[in-house]
Amino acid sequence: MVILVTGGAGFLGSHLCERLLGQGHEVLCLDNFFTGRRKNVSHLMANSNFELIRHDVVDPFKFEVDRIYNLACPASPVHYQYNPIKTVKTSVMGAINCLGLAKRVGARILQASTSEVYGDPEVHPQPESYRGNVNPIGLRACYDEGKRCAETLFFDYHRENKVDVRVVRIFNTYGPRMLADDGRVVSNFIVQALKGEDLTLYGNGSQTRSFCYMDDLLEAMIRTMEQDQTVGPINIGNPNEFTIRQLAETVLQKVQSNSSIIEMPLPADDPTQRKPDISLAQKVLDWEPKIQLEEGLDNTIPYFKELLGI
Repeated sequence: MVILVTGGAGFLGSHLCERLLGQGHEVLCLDNFFTGRRKNVSHLMANSNFELIRHDVVDPFKFEVDRIYNLACPASPVHYQYNPIKTVKTSVMGAINCLGLAKRVGARILQASTSEVYGDPEVHPQPESYRGNVNPIGLRACYDEGKRCAETLFFDYHRENKVDVRVVRIFNTYGPRMLADDGRVVSNFIVQALKGEDLTLYGNGSQTRSFCYMDDLLEAMIRTMEQDQTVGPINIGNPNEFTIRQLAETVLQKVQSNSSIIEMPLPADDPTQRKPDISLAQKVLDWEPKIQLEEGLDNTIPYFKELLGI
């Protein structure tokens, strides 16, 4: 098949392009290089089935494709808050342009949504039926509400125009090709530990997250695209829950760093708990994560060592 991956030069997008090429598909990688990097896909350029296109999903585009994975959107607070209006446009206009293309050519389309649609949840763990607790005017709203609106558009195009959609809600994911300065907690801690800097906890570190290694995430995403039982949304994440302090201590032990852990003020609207209910993914996709945190960190730390020249 011919498959379009928007945000294809980003952390997850580049690994997805790699996997789809490995399955024998022709891959069009579309990216504006705001958070994506050309070097993430440079090793794919010699593959005759791969094409890299510099383009912003906010602007219309036309291709003849069989599948569309819409991953285009900055996903870390430091990047999506840099230009919040642009972030909303990327989620909303990007979804409209992708869905318009899917409608025109009859392509199946998958939206990479986020656990952030649940906000600071009052239900734990979070099932797909939970409608969330999101501050629509907060600093994180550009991302949270942008993704919520994108989901609305996907389901309206599905109901009104019979577009063949799939929606996944991605929980915290990590692995090689994350940006060193993206402000995400896994990359933050690894980089700080490798540099011998203090690890910065926001709050007292008692807030929880569930960390999914990118290989597990991509397997679930592809399975979601290729199954016919549900359009979603489907939670994808690792249900093993850790406090942020536990993560910091594990990273220090893995890096064998003498860095200290210091506490900083908690950002506004930072969720206190985050854990996916993955029973739907287990049932429909026959999927659950195989790579746990310690193994995933062992796969990720060498990448950051190379990136930092350590």
